[in-house]
Amino acid sequence: MERRRFLLTGASALVAGASLRAEVPEWEKPLFDLRKVSSSPVRVKSIDVLQNGKNYFVRALSADGATGITIAKDPIEVLLPILKHKVAPAFIGKDARDLESLIDDVYVKNYKLAGQALWLPVSCVEQALLDMLGRTAKKPVGQILGGQLRKEIPVYLSGSARELTAEQEVDIYVRGVEATGAKAVKFKIGGRMSRNADAYPGRTEKLLTLARKRLGDNIILYADANGSYDAKKAIEMGRMLQDLKFQFFEEPCPWEEVSETKKVADTLDIPIAFGEQNSSLWAFDWMMSTGVMEIAQPDLNYNGGFIRALRVARIARKHKGVITPHNTQTGAAGAKVLQFASCCPNPGPYMEYPWREPEKPASWYSPNLFIRNGKIAVPDGPGLGIDYDPACIAAAKPI
Repeated sequence: MERRRFLLTGASALVAGASLRAEVPEWEKPLFDLRKVSSSPVRVKSIDVLQNGKNYFVRALSADGATGITIAKDPIEVLLPILKHKVAPAFIGKDARDLESLIDDVYVKNYKLAGQALWLPVSCVEQALLDMLGRTAKKPVGQILGGQLRKEIPVYLSGSARELTAEQEVDIYVRGVEATGAKAVKFKIGGRMSRNADAYPGRTEKLLTLARKRLGDNIILYADANGSYDAKKAIEMGRMLQDLKFQFFEEPCPWEEVSETKKVADTLDIPIAFGEQNSSLWAFDWMMSTGVMEIAQPDLNYNGGFIRALRVARIARKHKGVITPHNTQTGAAGAKVLQFASCCPNPGPYMEYPWREPEKPASWYSPNLFIRNGKIAVPDGPGLGIDYDPACIAAAKPI
């Protein structure tokens, strides 16, 4: 009798355990049916890394000969062992159409590395595989990830340097707006993770007032503190931003000090933009549900790639928020944020795109991505939409 009771109890526990395992968090549920890309498996034959000058390329090759390439984001050069030993092996030999579940699996097997050390290598592999899948289907990445909703992406100018004086920085963006027709600009304030210190005394106050004066009321202005302030100082600066009609305040406090950022969000009316350093989908859901931020800003590289960023977009949509990915890449690498925005159902009004003066055409890839009338056309070629000069790739050194 005791043995029978034990067996029944064990069986009940197994059933209960199976039921519990079946409960998948909303943010982990599949978004796409990538099996529509191809009627037959797209087996991953190899994943390698190439270096040409300062550029690192991650290249994926299928058993059928399809190739996908992405430009890796720094600091990939110091994370190559993780890519080689932990990430790439999880995809080689697998069907790239199962990309969503493969990304979940690589996390489960390496969760102790979670953070940028894991997710940046994963994003590089994911982007190369998406480029490969898009080329297999002869469709842009945005098309295979739910369908393209827009072919031109409005952008805001960013990329300013705290080494410049307030006057120099404002001058650059006045020229940038004139050259590109951009309708929005983001300025760096504070000193970057500086415990309330400014880049030099009075720079931020001068910058903010001068930016509004020079650019006028018709240009949307944003501010990024890069974690410069404690909550008290951030609230003080946020009130100034509100008075000058800035439209979001990015990362006011150090990104790990979420309670400090929440104090700022609870006190101010200006929307808080946040999430550049974050990679936990649970944390994004919690931060949006508790009001830490209104605008989600995962980085397409640091957060693990397109699929995980689109999962953040789903989280933001649930909380009636928007997603505006953090982006420091331009040129060929800038195609990523454009493909993302082309298919995302709830993007912010402008995507981040660093302004480089002057814009120069490149000869080693096509098409060149230029801002015209405040927008950039989404590359319409297959995959990420970028074609590299074969000589550039041939000259790259295998790592």
